[in-house]
This record gives sequence, C-alpha cells and structure tokens, in this order.
Amino acid sequence: MASARRPAPPSASTSTSAAVAGLPPLSALFLINFDVKAGYTIVWKRAAAPSIELEGLVEYKSLPSGLHTVPDDLIYFVHDDRHAGLSAFVNEPTDEEGLRNARMIAVGVLVPLSYGRLGRAWRHAENLKNMAAKLAKDSSQTKLLEQYWDQHQASPDGGRRSPVPSLPASPIQDRQRHKRNRSASDGAALSAEPAEHKLSTYHPAWSLAILLDTFGPLVFPIYRAALLRKRILISCHAPVHQMCDFVYNLSVLSNIPLSVADDLPSSSASIRLRPLFTIGVHDIPFLIEDQKAAKRQRLNPDADDESGCGWIACTTDSILAVKDTLWDMLITMPPEHTTSTKDRAWPVVECPRGVPIKATQRDLRRFNALRAGLTQLVAIDEHNAQRPGSHASDRSPVRLSTSHSARLIRDEGDESMDPIVEPQSWSALAYNGFMWWASAGEQIRSEEQEESARDAALLADLGGGPSMHAPPQSPSRAANLSLANSIASLARHDASSDGDATVELAIIAYFHRLTTQIVSVFADIVDSVDDDGAYPPDDPERYTDGEDETDLLMPAGGETRADTAREEEDDDRCEPVKVDSHAMESMGLDVWSATDAAFVQELARRYFARDATIETKGVEVCGVRVC
Repeated sequence: MASARRPAPPSASTSTSAAVAGLPPLSALFLINFDVKAGYTIVWKRAAAPSIELEGLVEYKSLPSGLHTVPDDLIYFVHDDRHAGLSAFVNEPTDEEGLRNARMIAVGVLVPLSYGRLGRAWRHAENLKNMAAKLAKDSSQTKLLEQYWDQHQASPDGGRRSPVPSLPASPIQDRQRHKRNRSASDGAALSAEPAEHKLSTYHPAWSLAILLDTFGPLVFPIYRAALLRKRILISCHAPVHQMCDFVYNLSVLSNIPLSVADDLPSSSASIRLRPLFTIGVHDIPFLIEDQKAAKRQRLNPDADDESGCGWIACTTDSILAVKDTLWDMLITMPPEHTTSTKDRAWPVVECPRGVPIKATQRDLRRFNALRAGLTQLVAIDEHNAQRPGSHASDRSPVRLSTSHSARLIRDEGDESMDPIVEPQSWSALAYNGFMWWASAGEQIRSEEQEESARDAALLADLGGGPSMHAPPQSPSRAANLSLANSIASLARHDASSDGDATVELAIIAYFHRLTTQIVSVFADIVDSVDDDGAYPPDDPERYTDGEDETDLLMPAGGETRADTAREEEDDDRCEPVKVDSHAMESMGLDVWSATDAAFVQELARRYFARDATIETKGVEVCGVRVC
C-alpha cells in the first residue's frame, strides 16, 4: 500500500537549543550493519546503564524481514518493557561485490517508555535518518554517533524528569498508575490548548487520516477489538513505518478516557492497549508467555501487571499469521494497490480459524458521516491556508509528496465497500418495511434523524480543542445538527498555523467520545440494575423462599462456614444486565448485528464482570412478534 502521510508543517521551533530541549534522553544509541556472511552485527553502541542489553536483541527488532526490498524505512519497537526503540534503515547501492552491491545499515536509539507509548522517539527520526544516510556512504564516520550520544544521552538514573502531568486519583489509578501515566503522556500531547495543537514532523498521528482511508468502515470493528483489549496482529510487507504509525494510532484511539475510567470497577481491563509495534519470529517466546499471562489475568484481575492485557503489533514474518493461538484478530494488509476505485483492495480482518470480520451497516453509515464531516473540515483548512500571510508555502518537504485532501477521503461509492460490510439482515429489511408502511415513513425518518444527531454530537463544539475528557453531547441538544455542520466548529481557530493538527485531533476526539458514549451508557444500565435489585435490611422482600427457616431464627453471630461461603458466592453472582435496542442505539451500535451484540456481552464481562442479554428491535402484533 502507499506510504503516504498527511503533509506536516515543520516545527515552529527551529533553533538548536529548542530542538535539544524537545528531544527525549537516549538510553542507548547503536549502529547495525548487515553482512552477507556474519548477518546482523552491532558495529557501534553506547548505553546509559550496564543493565540495558543490546547484543542479540536490537539487531532483529531494528531490521525486520523484507527490508532489503526498500531503499529506507523507520522501524519502531519495544525493548525490555522499559524502552521504546526507533531505528532508521538505509539500503545504499554500492559497487562492492562483497556486499552484493548494497550496503544495509540501521542507526537506532532506545528511549524511556515513561515519556509515552513511544517515548516520543519520533523526535529523533530526522537526525537518525541523516546519520544513517551519511554512514551508509562512509561507515567510518562514527564520530557523528559519538557527538549525538554526548549531546542526548540520559543520566544513569534514567534521564530527565518525566514530563507526565499529575492525574486525579481514581479507584483504579493506583493499581495501574504506570499505565495511566504513559497514556496521559500521549493524551496530553494530543489534547492540549488550541495554541498547542502542534505535532512534530514525524509524529505518528499524522497518519490518522490515512488510517481511515486504508481501513474504511473496518476501522470500527478493529477499534472495538482494541477496546476489548484483544491481541491484534497486522501482517504487512516492508516498509513498516506507516504500519507502526497505525499501531500507535489504534492504541490511542482505543484509550479509555479518564472521564469514564473512574466509573469502572477496579478489576476492569486496562485503560490502554499495549502497542508492541514491530515484532517477528524472535518474539514468539514472548507472545507465548503473554498468552499464559492472559490466563493468569483472568484468574487474578487485580494483578498489577500489564502483560496479558492485550496488545497490537505489526509483522513482516508471515509465520506469525499462521500461528492463530498467538493472536485474537489478524489484519492482513494487501499489496500496494492503485488509487482506482475499481481496483481497490481492502485489508482482510479475521479471527482465529479464518472467521471473517466485517463492518456493520451502522459502521458504514457512521463512516460515511465521518468522512463527510472531515472532508468539509479539510476544505476549510485548505481555504484558510491559501489566505494572504498564511504559512502554507513553508510546509515540510517530507510530506509534500501527497495531498491530504486527495488521500483523506476518496469519495468511494458504497458498492466498493460491499466486500467488507455485513449485508443487511432480513429482520432489518422486514422491520424497516413494516414501519415505513405503518407510519408512512415518519418512524424511519425519526430514527434516522436521531442517529444522525448522535453522530453529530461526537464532533460538535470542538472549536476549543478536542479533548478526551469531553462528554458527548446529548442527542436531544444536537437534534438539528448534521455532522458536516458540526465539524466546521473545529476550524474556528487559525488552521493555517505551523504544525496545526486540527483534523488529527478531531479524529482522536471522535473515537474518545465514542468510547465515552459506549461505556457511559452501559455503566448507567448497570447502575440501574443494581439500584433496582437493592433492598433495605428490613424489607421482607430481601428474604426468598429458598432460605432456610433456621437461618432466619439464628441469633446474630451464629453463622457457620457454609453460611459464609454461600454469602460470598451470592456476592460474586450479580444479576445479568439486560440491554435493549434503545441502549444499543444510544451506544452507537447496530441493533441487528450479532457481532455488535457479542461485543456488548464481552464488554460487560471485561469491564464490569457482568453477564448481559441483548434484546433486538422488533414489532409485535396482538402479542405475536412478526419481525
């Protein structure tokens, strides 16, 4: 697939001192060379602490399979659960026959994960690419590495103090403080004040619009799988830079916003999906251990351990795609395709044993609405950029190869998406036909307006800056809004400023509000069920026919072990939650889709430790259900 990314303006700060201040400290710096006889070898390395192991590890992470087919690439990876890695690969043609007419090297760094999912390693990308290009031409220039290490190395105690902001206390914050801190570091960089809506040139979020274009409505079932903390593997080909960006972005989009995280039980799933970025066959032992950790996690949900809580990664090693016990969802990327709608090839999404995953009809409608809104936002953005005095001419040459509006949303007809969308069910057709006949179309139009209002609420009133803490607007207040109109509020501030990421922040805010909508609606249902099932101590209804009369007559303090065990069992056994069609619609889900019903049931178990029963929409005539 094309490796296009949205054109990103250069950072407003270009001075050396500002650049150094914005770069995370380096825990390690290394140079890897590929030798036809010796294979991957580390020819130069530095580490901030002796405990940081590099040999036999970073070589394979920095150079995934298939890189020999591309001239250059950027590779992200995770090292020892404490560091994020970034390597810049260069494949330089040479006349040396001993090197098979190609010199392949990679310059890589490790940065602390305390600075976010990637430790903000992308801020070193430009410098790494420049050093790799020079070293590929002349491998003796290791002085470049020495100078860079002296300038950016971390102190032995871990480097500069982490910029992670303080977070409010919550029931699950102490148990998962390190996870929240990493998430907050990412979220803070993406949900700041309007004046700070800046992203550096190589920030992964610049690929968010391309992610929507690549997956289409499939992005929603992938997002829901990420929300359930599934193990998601993207099988792709080199180059892997954009796939690593997708891994980062899907992890960010599936974050649990802090505004609703406090409403979840302490035993609920992790608030973030762990991104592993690039993995290969050398990671199979780790994936097997993670599978075992997932089983332990189900037995002990309160364990303060991020392993076993799901992950998302990409790989160029096809053998991982065959081992379906190591993942829960496989996304197979197609080869590079043309931009022609006729030849459009979509990613293939499946579960183990080849069970296909498709978008629902509701996903298709939501995607079309989101696409229309973002297209209007891009038009406003480009109009502002063309005004006199704008900085449109100063855009970075790194991404001038692709027009954002051309790549963002190609207006593809619904027919091109038929292979990736579930067909409309007979029940839905029967219901819509009956309601159209019975109400002269009024009922259907009313439901369509309510659905459109819910979608509009997810992107309304974001002119002050998308925030993952903002709750979605209620449908009643947004009844007269269309998504295309509400998205215009995102461009109220000057969209022509350098590095402005209005579209990217809008996409993040959209998914975070969608998550808030889903979790909040279900939490309200659980609270309602619990409130209805609560009896005061003196209420005679609290005694059931199944209780032993001797238990009622037994004086206080006369409980037996059997009584205690029975009480503990009753406490663990909560009443099932009933989710009707109105609640499904309020969560933005498809009332006719079995996959969405299964999603709600698993959401109930994973986040609320409850069973859920789903009631579908239908019509009854004289007590008889007709559809």
